[in-house]
Amino acid sequence: MQLLSSRRFRAAAAGAAVLGLVLTGCTSEPEFSYEPPAQVDGALPDDTVAAMEAAVANALTASGASGAVVGVWAPWSGSWVTGVGTQEPGGADEISTDMAFRVADVTRLMTCDVLYGLVDDGVVDLDDPVPDYVSGVPNLQDITLLDLCNGTAGLGSSEAVAKSAWMNTPERVWAPLELASYGLGAPRGAVHTTYSNSDTAYLLLGLALERASGMTASELIAEYVTEPLGLANTSLPAAAAAPPSTGPAMKGHYLSPVEGGYNCAAPVDITTLSSSSGFTDSGAVSTIEDLGRYAQAEATLRTEQTPDRFASPLPVAADTPSWLQATGGAVLVGSMVGQYGWTPGYQTAAYSDPATGFTVAVSLNDSTTGGTTAAYLAWELAAIASKAPAAEGQTAPEFGLPFTAEQYHEAIAASAIPCVAPAEG
Repeated sequence: MQLLSSRRFRAAAAGAAVLGLVLTGCTSEPEFSYEPPAQVDGALPDDTVAAMEAAVANALTASGASGAVVGVWAPWSGSWVTGVGTQEPGGADEISTDMAFRVADVTRLMTCDVLYGLVDDGVVDLDDPVPDYVSGVPNLQDITLLDLCNGTAGLGSSEAVAKSAWMNTPERVWAPLELASYGLGAPRGAVHTTYSNSDTAYLLLGLALERASGMTASELIAEYVTEPLGLANTSLPAAAAAPPSTGPAMKGHYLSPVEGGYNCAAPVDITTLSSSSGFTDSGAVSTIEDLGRYAQAEATLRTEQTPDRFASPLPVAADTPSWLQATGGAVLVGSMVGQYGWTPGYQTAAYSDPATGFTVAVSLNDSTTGGTTAAYLAWELAAIASKAPAAEGQTAPEFGLPFTAEQYHEAIAASAIPCVAPAEG
């Protein structure tokens, strides 16, 4: 058996419906093993599913998406894993659960997994200054690798400047430092003490880890994330423009603005894209069952392995609810650990509760509204399914969320984009 360090492990993944993970490793230290909560092998109650179906329909209408993949796992009650809608508005090709999609900012969690794995292997330290690995960029000497992971580097975002290029030239291959330069040129905030939603930080972190290890970011995510967890359908693809998978893939779109709103009947297909547009910030791809399995392992296993990683979160912003915080590559929602965001064509969110294994994952096939609709939908689904009654012989846990399903159903409806027909002529 391959020698493993205390936080690196190999995993055998059980059936996707139960999100089962059995993780063992042999090292000079005591063997580490992890048993997830037992998952009821059956569907969630009909009324719970009906409420979730209404939630997804509301989100599709509000976002302009024509389809979604959704997974909800309540270990004490059952699961709901489904494709909803079609590949194109009014089309006949239905979305199915085997389709791959882009996971957007969930990639940040994977990049931080690599960081902690390389720390365990003695390749880097969390407190290493960024210029030790990334040269030619001024004023980074006070920023550490941990700051990049935690979002406390005070760096700006590249998204606002690069977005039009992503949409207009999706086949373009970006150098990580070139893409990060847009955010590096933006005004900076406080270092170490304040969270900022900076794609630049995770682009720099991926570049630093490549240079420290001598491996590509794709190889690092395979080595430290997807192979250990048995995520056969999850990867950071090569930079050449391609769909999310050579197999079944959910098509990704965005809507063109027209006077008064958007042309929702004719979305722009951006399924084929270079992963370099997101790199180690938002470039990874997955399937709904892999994403759910990853989210549960990230919450339960990483919290247990590295208790300090999510222990000291910071507010996402001054005007957000106190239960919405961020650290360690994650955005924390109450007790749930996860992440959400968008990349051209897709918006994705995935969350899991470390104490119960309760897990929600969703991806919509349109990125026009950014990642907000996917996040709100995930939270609404979580609020619905967290109240699912226990199956026969099971006991529902003491688990609650600091918001209601109605709250985010209304928020999604209120943020709906206006769909209008383009002017003739």
